[in-house]
Amino acid sequence: MSPAAPPPSLIQALRTETAELHVALEKRLPFFSEQLDLDLYQRLMAAYYGFYQPLEQRLHVLALIPTGLDQSLRIKLPVLRADLKALGLDETAIEALPTCQALPRIDSRAAALGVSYVLEGATLGGQILRRRVAGQLGLDASSGAAFLNVYGELTGRRWKDFLQYLGDRNLGDAQTLEVTRAAKATFTHFEHWLDSQKVLL
Repeated sequence: MSPAAPPPSLIQALRTETAELHVALEKRLPFFSEQLDLDLYQRLMAAYYGFYQPLEQRLHVLALIPTGLDQSLRIKLPVLRADLKALGLDETAIEALPTCQALPRIDSRAAALGVSYVLEGATLGGQILRRRVAGQLGLDASSGAAFLNVYGELTGRRWKDFLQYLGDRNLGDAQTLEVTRAAKATFTHFEHWLDSQKVLL
């Protein structure tokens, strides 16, 4: 009788469980559509803000970010606000933007880790989107596209550090399930929110 295969690592489990949702959302984002113009881009960034603002706030208030992961280095909201200002919104307009109320459930450190996996992965993917926005709209970090390059030259290093952090977690099956469930919920809630803001294809 052959020995049982070892359980998948946390990173493998996250990649496998979220792959379909990730691809589905990517196909609907308008970054590579001919429809992408300054107006749509502004509305898209406003919709991103409407999701990130309450989600980052919840992660901060609940203080559930696992020990050893410096969340203060990974907050995206101030950069998003700066982009919206560069795109023509003032403080009053930004404060008036709708925010998502249907957020993924974050009730444990494992769930917070699943949410963080999606946010950090999106930051890595921003590198490709940044080049597209520069070519299509002529925007850079000073004119409304800083969010897509929020970590700058540290993007690759911070993603590797995050994967290393995941790889070092010794979670049981129940906690691994919590992490993957939260990651999937983050993709689902994000897509539903962007859909409600009419910025998806």
